[in-house]
Amino acid sequence: MSALRPDDVPGEEPPRLGEEPALPGEVPAPLAAAVPGEEPVRLGEEPVRLVEVPGEEPARLDGELARLAGLHGVATSYSPSPGRTVAASARAVTAALAALGVDAATPDTVRAALAAREREVAVRLLPPTVVAHRGAPPAALDALPGGTRLTIEPEQGGALEAAVDASGDAVREAFGVLAPGVHRITATAPDGRTGTAHLVVAPTRLPTPEGRAYGLLVQVYSLLSTRSWGMGDLGDLAELAGWAARTLGAGFVQVNPLHAAVPGPPTDPSPYRPSSRRFPDPVHLRVEDVPEYAYVEDTEALRSLRERAERLRATVLDKGALIDRDAVWELKREALELVAAVPLGPGRRAAYADFLAREGQALEDHATWYALAEVHGPDWSRWPDALRDPRSAGTARARAELADRVDFHCLLAWLTDAQLTEAQSAARAAGMPIGVVHDLAVGVHPGGADAWAQQDHFAAGMSVGAPPDAFNARGQDWGLPPWRPDRLAASGYAPYRRLLRALFRYAGALRIDHVMGLFRLWWVPQGQPPTEGTYVRYDAEAMLAVLALEASRAGAVVIGEDLGTVEPGVREALQERGVLGTSVLWFERDWDGDGRPLPPAGWRADCLATATTHDLPPTAARLTGDHVELRDRLGLLTRPLAEERAEAAADTGEWLALLTRLGLLPGTSGGHSAAAEEAEIQAVHRFLLRTPARMVGVWLPDAVGDRRPQNLPGTWDQYPNWRLPVADPEGRPLTLEEIASSPRAHALFEAVREGMAEAAKREEATEG
Repeated sequence: MSALRPDDVPGEEPPRLGEEPALPGEVPAPLAAAVPGEEPVRLGEEPVRLVEVPGEEPARLDGELARLAGLHGVATSYSPSPGRTVAASARAVTAALAALGVDAATPDTVRAALAAREREVAVRLLPPTVVAHRGAPPAALDALPGGTRLTIEPEQGGALEAAVDASGDAVREAFGVLAPGVHRITATAPDGRTGTAHLVVAPTRLPTPEGRAYGLLVQVYSLLSTRSWGMGDLGDLAELAGWAARTLGAGFVQVNPLHAAVPGPPTDPSPYRPSSRRFPDPVHLRVEDVPEYAYVEDTEALRSLRERAERLRATVLDKGALIDRDAVWELKREALELVAAVPLGPGRRAAYADFLAREGQALEDHATWYALAEVHGPDWSRWPDALRDPRSAGTARARAELADRVDFHCLLAWLTDAQLTEAQSAARAAGMPIGVVHDLAVGVHPGGADAWAQQDHFAAGMSVGAPPDAFNARGQDWGLPPWRPDRLAASGYAPYRRLLRALFRYAGALRIDHVMGLFRLWWVPQGQPPTEGTYVRYDAEAMLAVLALEASRAGAVVIGEDLGTVEPGVREALQERGVLGTSVLWFERDWDGDGRPLPPAGWRADCLATATTHDLPPTAARLTGDHVELRDRLGLLTRPLAEERAEAAADTGEWLALLTRLGLLPGTSGGHSAAAEEAEIQAVHRFLLRTPARMVGVWLPDAVGDRRPQNLPGTWDQYPNWRLPVADPEGRPLTLEEIASSPRAHALFEAVREGMAEAAKREEATEG
């Protein structure tokens, strides 16, 4: 996630992705794959290096290099703040081009590459992927010469023919009957030239929520019940959804990414640096809910595992221990090994076969990586050379030798997929109009399963990050390899389509982290500081079209995390396509005016409105100033404590004053008593419901007064990021059952429901 504007909430950290690099004065999070003091190897290849020919000077950022960069979507400058433009270095541009397979190391190679690219663009009839919105031909056809014959092969089968002429009637007629999907189009010009492209036909807009909904935001691992094995699981998620829908009238539950992690020990606890985004992590399974569990013959082994799980749960809930993902997985893996030995019944066997057929090569690659990781470690760039290529003969032999382990990991993917589907079904059956909102991380670990299986789609030697800005003059390197836009287009965006399709199978809505990445990403060459990066553009029209296509097929809503500095036009483009934004109360100020808190009427409607996120202080901590004290204890403040306290108090005071003027905070002096704190938290959420936001989210820890953030950006071992259970104001962990019976939680949700009812009445009065 990008940094906030320089004038956003002075002195406070902006929300950022997972374990992002630090703010000024903070300690950056090390890359999980790094050897201390060394840069981690990415994608199993050497870093991108500038090739210097003896006697020749490296290319300069002159007209020819700039033109070449533009033709490949590589930026030659960026704007860290309004009215300021910074030029990218020739070294950064040349490195980005090299990662795209373009040699721009010297003036001669630049001229050759430029001539080749201009010639390619001039003679081709179609780009690799063209986009059409249902009923209208794509703009890419406008440049075709008259008399060009078009042949469209729909994904459903058959063929459509049309000729390009001055009227355009035949082409419009063909596209008027073409259903949404990813088709093939071939153009044959009168001079004999031909061109074939992927044709994405998508709805103009994504589905949007029917009416208004409020829901809960929670990190699944943090939600332990009396049945959990040391961390929250999918059984707990289903229970939460059922309770929230039936008792609280909630319309959705938003969760953290549940992507498959890089295995440990130690496992990186951040859900934002997964091994795979395509497949879920089996650590979230409720083992007892797997049907075959009841038929395990070694009941003594299961009893022993359950006892160990009870002890592990007790260390977290009763003794204050951190959530230990590795310990949880050790227990679940042993149990699942026993479960996997139980033969599947005919119906279950058929369902598993269907899953294997549906997922195909992607699942086989995923399971193969995990089987190989058990033998060779979780970083494929350190594997034997013969195993670094998923299509090599050596990998095929290893896959055959490890067939049992490959099947085990395929089975785990199926079981997890099934429980995720069941959780969404339980949410909808309980009355939720949306259900579970899943989270899509911005990238994957460079040593993980996706980076291994999709090497041809990732930019070797590059990492996603952020440019220098007012918060971090050094910029950021997130350690996540970016997709190559050219390879995505050449494949018709196949990896992206399959990823979305997989997530939408069990999601009522999808949150996309750093949604601005659909437009451009900051590429940092391996071995170089983030200042030596530059932006590389993606075909946003195609990325949004694929998103609209897959979301509409699933009937799912999409929420884009668009916090912070956003390139002009991006929010407008997202809104036009129906992607909801994200608005966090403390950052919603009149930045173009007096800078004061933005009144409810000034908020946008097409958004998910919340009081906080997983990267920000819980509302109780912000109201009491505990978040400043925490950062001081960890040595993260860049100014004197008194100065930080005063600024935070002034910021909070402005919001409380607005809440009071609106009549949302009566009868409180703004003190720090428990009653005043609860009243203020309720007022904050009543305020959110005064805005026109289509979706309003309540951070579940806010309901019980938890003061601890789940993630403190800029920290690594100084703070237990992603390992804390939901707790009460004193830090005592609470079970799901205790949360469900908490008077404080019920009081907040009652206030929210009253706010929903009042908002509905105001809307009816307006319409009347």
